[in-house]
Amino acid sequence: MAEVPEIETLRRDLDREIAGKRIKTVEVPGSGAIPRHSSKKQFVGLLEGVKVTQVVRRDLLLVAKLDSGDALVLDMARGGHLRRHAAKDELDKATKAVITFTQGGQLRAIDADSNLELFVVPFDELAAAVPELATLGLDVLDEPVSWTVFGNRILHHRDVRVRNLLLDRTVLAGVGPLYADEILHASGLRPDREVSSMSTQEIRRFFRAVVETLHEAAKHRGVTLADGEYRDLAGKPGGWSELQVHERDGKACLRCRATVAKIRMSNKPVYLCPECQV
Repeated sequence: MAEVPEIETLRRDLDREIAGKRIKTVEVPGSGAIPRHSSKKQFVGLLEGVKVTQVVRRDLLLVAKLDSGDALVLDMARGGHLRRHAAKDELDKATKAVITFTQGGQLRAIDADSNLELFVVPFDELAAAVPELATLGLDVLDEPVSWTVFGNRILHHRDVRVRNLLLDRTVLAGVGPLYADEILHASGLRPDREVSSMSTQEIRRFFRAVVETLHEAAKHRGVTLADGEYRDLAGKPGGWSELQVHERDGKACLRCRATVAKIRMSNKPVYLCPECQV
């Protein structure tokens, strides 16, 4: 599953590649990718002939703003790929949608497991279409967040374990298991610590770890794990290879040389250094 640095990488690439381009044709060769629409014809009719003006991100949603006032929303939170292609390129059998531009080739949505979703909605009604956006927490890759705002936000959740806090979308946008593990290692905190047990200095260190980890990962175009699932628009893996603990159980901690451990919280695997993180 992609998290916010990977989706932000795709957003930046899409904004550079397709903003200002007009959609010539749309094909939906696959099934299951547009469940919000009554038919493929209805979906296609909302897109053909319109121009993409900008690509923005809302949490893990990619949102292509259109000059019609609508938005094409691409939900890749559970999987799927986006690829830029020339029209002559062979079509992958897992292709769910093909958007051809009047200039500049095609954008293809590819998903063998039917996890990806596309839909068109008036841009002004996006929050109504995706109610979770109304309660979305801080998004440190979208706009600068001050220490004061961050500290006040997390102190409203004093009885929550710090890893659960990271995964709460009403607190922080777009953070999943991978970056939760890495942020906690960077801040030197055990994942099962409660917020109420953290000192002011630890909260400040936690804040820095959130901001620096997510920005550094986005700078290097995200992370591709051993499963090879995440790829950018050109099919290239993420370039951030500085993982400290995630999926490194049994190996030496790169900071203190102790052995990285894997524990379970809420029946999910969690990675940490038992020496560095207290």
